[in-house]
Amino acid sequence: MAGAVVPAIRIQREDFDVAAEIAGLTKGRTDIGAVVTFSGLCRDEQGALSALELEHYPGMAEAEIGRIAAEAAGRWPLQGLTVIHRHGKIAPGENIVLVVAASPHRQAAFEAANFLMDYLKSRAPFWKKEHRADGSEGGWVEAKEADDQAAERWKKQGE
Repeated sequence: MAGAVVPAIRIQREDFDVAAEIAGLTKGRTDIGAVVTFSGLCRDEQGALSALELEHYPGMAEAEIGRIAAEAAGRWPLQGLTVIHRHGKIAPGENIVLVVAASPHRQAAFEAANFLMDYLKSRAPFWKKEHRADGSEGGWVEAKEADDQAAERWKKQGE
C-alpha cells in the first residue's frame, strides 16, 4: 500500500555497506519483487581532487530528506526505503550516498530511487567543499543547472 512504508534516513560520518543495507531491508520479506539501489561515490575529477568535504545542519538535513522520502513513499507503492548520506571529508572512491527502494514492481522502485537522487543532488541541505590534490584551496561546489532541471520533472501538475 502506497505511503505505508516508514523510510529509514541516516546521515553519518561512517561508511556504509551496500550489500548489508539491501540484506537488512529485504530479510524475511516475500512481498518485495524489486530492489533498486543507487550508490554515489566521490570521484577524483581526473586527479584534481584529494577529497570532498560535506557539511550539513544536524536535524535539519534528516528532516528534509525524511520529508522527500515520505513523499516518495506516498507516490509509489514501496515496501521499503533507505537513504544514507555521509558527511565529513570523503576521499575519491569512497561512498557518499545510498538510496535503496523496494517495491513489488521494478518500475516503482526505479522511479522512487530516481526521484530521491534528483532531490538529493539538487535540493538536499548539504554544502560541498573541494580539497585539491595539489594542496590549493578548493571552492564550495555550486548546484548544477542540469541537476535542478532533472528535479523539475517530478513536480506535480499545479505546483
